Amino acid sequence: METVRDGLQRHVSGRTFETVQVLHPRAARRHLAGPDDFAAALTGGAVGSARRRGKYLWLPVDADALIAHLGMSGQLVVGEADRPLTPHVRARFSFTDGGPDLRFVDQRTFGHLSFSPGGAELPSAIAHIAPDPLEPAFDDDRFAARLMRRQTGIKRALLDQSLISGVGNIYADESLWRVGLHWARGTDALRRSDVVRLLGAVREVFAEAITAGGTSFDSLYVRVNGESGYFDRSLAVYGRAGQPCPRCGAAIRRDKFMNRSSFSCPKCQPRPRRGHW
Repeated sequence: METVRDGLQRHVSGRTFETVQVLHPRAARRHLAGPDDFAAALTGGAVGSARRRGKYLWLPVDADALIAHLGMSGQLVVGEADRPLTPHVRARFSFTDGGPDLRFVDQRTFGHLSFSPGGAELPSAIAHIAPDPLEPAFDDDRFAARLMRRQTGIKRALLDQSLISGVGNIYADESLWRVGLHWARGTDALRRSDVVRLLGAVREVFAEAITAGGTSFDSLYVRVNGESGYFDRSLAVYGRAGQPCPRCGAAIRRDKFMNRSSFSCPKCQPRPRRGHW
């Protein structure tokens, strides 16, 4: 999502919407006044610096905000304005400068766009989501204190967006491997030094993933210019069950976790004697 935000900043921020077309009503289903009102509210608006919190992106539009959640298959793609409309384009934004347009493409229609009056700084609909560790608003001390007071597994905590945002299943596994913590390790058993090391690993993983353009496992996960990210080539444990650990050579283990999977090294990340499974 950060790579998408960066692409919006490069290609959309500083421009002015000339026309807004909602081509499928589900794209603006969160806007209760309807697609026509959604389009009218944004038409003629000047776009500010692209922002992100967790999996939500927003573009300040004058004092208001255009919010985007991409769901499972959504894409925000910039391209030549005269290119053909593909079947899954759900909304189209053109600009007064006549340059490339912005299209919201969503094959499965799980994503959505919404309008937040007065939400340029932080839309009220997403104010409950915690900052991520790359944001200036993230407070390391507050995070550590809240984390160690909980009685849950460390990976469950990393996926809790009221505590920390931006850490999904993949990046949680990669960060925990880097610091040698098992995903079921109890947060109440962590030391302050463990939290410091873990936050450092999360930031490292984020930075490397952003440099690589994100993690794209199929054609639905792309940057705004349509290119795929390639951080998946650098993954140490996620999706590598049975393959050797890059650090010690032990076979990577796959466990069931919250209706998905966790990947870890049995040697580098031993199971805790007591944990939260």
